[in-house]
Amino acid sequence: MLKAVLALPRTVWLLGLVSLFNDTTSELVYPLVPLFLASVLMAGPKALGLIEGVAEATASLLKLFSGVLMDKRGHAKGWVAGGYGLAAISRPLFYLASSWPMVLALRFADRVGKGLRTSPRDALLAGAVDEGRRGLAFGLHRAMDNAGAVIGPLLAAWLLARGVPIKDVFLWSIVPGIITVVLALGVKEPPVVPATQRPVFSWKLDSFPPAFKRYLAVLALFTLGNSSNMFLLLRAKELGLPDYQVPLLWALTSGVAMVFSTPLSALSDRLGRVRLILAGWAVYGLFYLLLGINGFHALLLWPLFAFYGLFLAATEGAEKALVADLAPRDKLGTAYGWFNLTAGAMLLPASLIFGWLWQGVAVEAAFAFSACCALAAALLLKSWVMRPTP
Repeated sequence: MLKAVLALPRTVWLLGLVSLFNDTTSELVYPLVPLFLASVLMAGPKALGLIEGVAEATASLLKLFSGVLMDKRGHAKGWVAGGYGLAAISRPLFYLASSWPMVLALRFADRVGKGLRTSPRDALLAGAVDEGRRGLAFGLHRAMDNAGAVIGPLLAAWLLARGVPIKDVFLWSIVPGIITVVLALGVKEPPVVPATQRPVFSWKLDSFPPAFKRYLAVLALFTLGNSSNMFLLLRAKELGLPDYQVPLLWALTSGVAMVFSTPLSALSDRLGRVRLILAGWAVYGLFYLLLGINGFHALLLWPLFAFYGLFLAATEGAEKALVADLAPRDKLGTAYGWFNLTAGAMLLPASLIFGWLWQGVAVEAAFAFSACCALAAALLLKSWVMRPTP
């Protein structure tokens, strides 16, 4: 395993380092947003659902846009560097936010940056290795991404424990943000091969196989129950976890994902992507059912969130590797655009539904709804998506 990881191309390693520093910046800010909204701006779950849903859903359109343009023009580096740059600029500006609409605007800018870079970056990763190493490549990338997601919350927790105000913590995101942009500018993409015919875009996905279209439909169902992770952190705070421990809890989740992402994603190269995704979605459903129980002791949150890290490790790399398995190689940018658009667009209704069920019905109803979506999607993935096409 170690020899295979070390043998991965320079592009895979450099994009992994970019994600490491970017997620250090992102996860320094991300776990503090629900605390900032609740304790400083006095906004509740509905505002959080609107902020996360609008930001993610709107920005997801850019993931398709950037992926399509990459396939047409053959260039990815500009989208990758520009996307990381916009995110690096927006995060320190949370220091100036004085109302939840300002938080919405900054989260939107951050997610626009993600929308510009994600599909071209995923296409670069998929194109850098052969089919038999896609799971390994995406697993390494997710492992380094999650390493940053460990460092960021640990830094946030350390600053909060030392009495640094939440708003001042946001300013610390400047340094890793600068390193991210510098590394992104160092990525080299393969020479552009002149295309004999430009890919034709179709909203009906005419040039994609039926299995890919079915995969997107099932992904949409799963994502309808996969609202923002900020709700999980808000739930942890509601169950009695101290503010300074909230970033530590998310660091634990990311740490588990970091350790297991590479081996589990590489396992999908041998056992199949679908098996890993099914196992991950089952873990997700059980996690949400347990977290929705009232009276859940705060100490039990630690093993439960570690369990959630296994879901991330089993699915993040395998889901993206499956896209490359199902899509034509000359349309990887567009394929990842559709994948990211589907997942991102559903976050708006997912977050709005979850916030409404939590605040308007009961917290148990919100978490049970998410669990049911995950289990239904797992059944369809097994019985419908991968069925042979007549």
